[in-house]
Amino acid sequence: MKLDRASAPTLDARGLRVALVAARFNDVIVGEMLASARAAWARLQGDDAALTVHHVPGAFELPFACRKLALAGDCDAIVALGCIIRGDTPHFDYVAGECARGLMQVGLETPVPVIFGVLTVNTVAQAEERADPARLDKGREFIEAAIEMARFSLRGMT
Repeated sequence: MKLDRASAPTLDARGLRVALVAARFNDVIVGEMLASARAAWARLQGDDAALTVHHVPGAFELPFACRKLALAGDCDAIVALGCIIRGDTPHFDYVAGECARGLMQVGLETPVPVIFGVLTVNTVAQAEERADPARLDKGREFIEAAIEMARFSLRGMT
């Protein structure tokens, strides 16, 4: 399902502070999403110094790092970037499920929006398609979601 761009707000990253937390496991795929997110941040006029990047070993470690950053209070949104590719064992199910649960918990228990930028795919080809800026460009989508949710969070409920 594609994001409905017609109803999406005009995005502007000026004045926002966003943290990207990138898993090193499947680093070729994650690196492509990271580069795309950085490029989109620049296009949306985000200050380079206000976009921080933190690396963790894998997707399972993303919730811990995101929680630590959220509690520090130095960012308006966090994007967790990772890639989990199904293999021959149930390991995929445990890592993907616990990563998703943990990131949701951080987003619900802290005032900082956390974007689930973790690809959960069956094949390397699916991961490549989603990370590729010329195809599905999920890195761009994830940073755009972070900007939109940061603005939503900062505007309050009045």
